[in-house]
Amino acid sequence: MTHSAPEFPPPPSGDDDETSPVIRARFDKARDLAAEGLGLYPNTFRPTHVISDLRGRFGDLGHDDFEKLTEVFALAGRVMARRDYGKSVFFDLSDASGRIQVYLRRQSGAEAALDLFKKLDIGDLVGVKGRLFKTRTGELTLLPGHLELVTKSLWPLPEKFHELSAELRYRRRYVDLIMSEGSRRVFHLRTRIVSALRKFLENEGFLEVETPMMHVIPGGAAAKPFETMHHALNRNLYLRIAPELYLKRLLVGGFDRVFEINRCFRNEGISIQHNPEFTALEFYQSYADFNDLMELTERMFEAVALEVLGATAFTYQGRPVDFKRPWPRLRFHQALVEIGGAPPAVLTDRQAALDHLRELGGEKSDQDTLGKIQAKIFDIRVEPNLVDPTFITHYPADISPLARRNEDDPLLTDRFELFITGRELANAFSELNDPLDQRERFRHQAEVRAAGDEEGMYQDEDYVRALMYGMPPAAGEGVGVDRLVMLLADVPSIKDVILFPHLRPQAALGH
Repeated sequence: MTHSAPEFPPPPSGDDDETSPVIRARFDKARDLAAEGLGLYPNTFRPTHVISDLRGRFGDLGHDDFEKLTEVFALAGRVMARRDYGKSVFFDLSDASGRIQVYLRRQSGAEAALDLFKKLDIGDLVGVKGRLFKTRTGELTLLPGHLELVTKSLWPLPEKFHELSAELRYRRRYVDLIMSEGSRRVFHLRTRIVSALRKFLENEGFLEVETPMMHVIPGGAAAKPFETMHHALNRNLYLRIAPELYLKRLLVGGFDRVFEINRCFRNEGISIQHNPEFTALEFYQSYADFNDLMELTERMFEAVALEVLGATAFTYQGRPVDFKRPWPRLRFHQALVEIGGAPPAVLTDRQAALDHLRELGGEKSDQDTLGKIQAKIFDIRVEPNLVDPTFITHYPADISPLARRNEDDPLLTDRFELFITGRELANAFSELNDPLDQRERFRHQAEVRAAGDEEGMYQDEDYVRALMYGMPPAAGEGVGVDRLVMLLADVPSIKDVILFPHLRPQAALGH
């Protein structure tokens, strides 16, 4: 089938000039090929192999072995580099599995393939069919008798037009994945990590479930939600900030072990550690407490590291990390004094805590409870120093509205957070299953919210009603999947592990 010559579109918004000579030449070449009757976007070529398979099967063969190899291989991929010698051409072909060298020369039956290739550009997708051999330097190479254009690339790759900046890597992830084997490795690793988490929990008897993404009442975490409008119902809905309250409703319903790996949304800032849309693993287990989940978390992280890295020890941004069990456990107040250097008065005196936070330059609010002030001090003075995997336990009840109170000290909760390389990876606690206590804590959160705290929780009476039916004693945990991938992939920014991260408008960046 022939195609009409493509029209030159208007310049796009952004920092690229589609009227540049390089891009105009691409469009002109596409017009010429179409005028010759060549389809620019056919869908007829079918590869029979992928490059990694050929490297695995034939990469170690000697030169003489290829003389006996008569099999013809069909490969499809992108032209990534070319070395033109007039009567012959070497080029690199890349598919999803790897790269291979292709050699075209004027030989009986291959003249058309060479002539066509000379009209093509780096970035074009082609299909080739031929036999394998090894060059004198030992490079596995395909010698095709047939080549055809699969997709014409109208836009040059960065090496031929401009370097791909970090900003454009995130905005044009598709180009980043074309150019960077490292980026492709990260996202392959991400898939393996999620798969390893799922396999571990399934082997522990957990049932994977799906709960709503749009909530009538946002809950499960202290965060500002995204709000939307459902026109058919004529009511406001919220993108979920956490699946927690729905998963615990399932415990009420008799599912004793459940988990979900899915998206959460929080209407907050963007940084190297935060994206407003992120992936979380949450799991809940009946007849367990936070001590049980610490032990399970150690085993889970250790199993994931062994599955995807083959070892528990690795390096993150130059720092050695080891997931080998057991991990240290330190109480929240103990950490404030011993690691954060806070004066002991900060543990019981709100004014002393507020004065100390002011000295540290932290943000303060008249509505902040003692526990919230302590948490802000913790973020500044303690969290950056928790490099090795460390459980911080027994958080104040006033910042843990869904956690079970500690039996010995009701001002504290049976809760832990896991910190690695100075950032939080997981949050867990023994669940509050007393409906009257839960209602009172919701009421207090509603007062905090009414006083101006946008992260205060809403009153969820249906959840309280569910607890009235009786939820078994349980423990639950949330794990930041994106941060876990950052750690195991050794990348510094959450944008490096999310395929299409949210970004500020280009206009705001001066483009």
